[in-house]
Amino acid sequence: MSLYIHIFILKATKICINSKQSRRMSQFWERYIRPGLSQVGRNLNLIGGNASGSMLWKRVTFLVATPAIALCMINAYRSKPGEQPRQPFVKYEHLRRRNKRFPWGDGERSLFHNPNANALTEGYEV
Repeated sequence: MSLYIHIFILKATKICINSKQSRRMSQFWERYIRPGLSQVGRNLNLIGGNASGSMLWKRVTFLVATPAIALCMINAYRSKPGEQPRQPFVKYEHLRRRNKRFPWGDGERSLFHNPNANALTEGYEV
């Protein structure tokens, strides 16, 4: 892997025309690329089955799972829960069959019946 990186750097430095660009490229390399590659190398060593494999999963938990959960929470709280228009009731034969009455109430409504959202066999209540 490091051979490919060195070839890439050699090609990238040939593209640079003056010494100012070359200096910027080496600063970029030292500041951003090299630390990232050393971190990747360490993580690859962790995957290899060393005793410190739990550190990899600890990092994955804190660096991947926690931000993903936070993004999901932000998405859930930012959504606008406004009123959804109710679908018109269409009486289909294969839906809302009552072969046996429910053992509570009048036998038509389920245990968690919502009169605004759940239709009975003849239509909505409200």
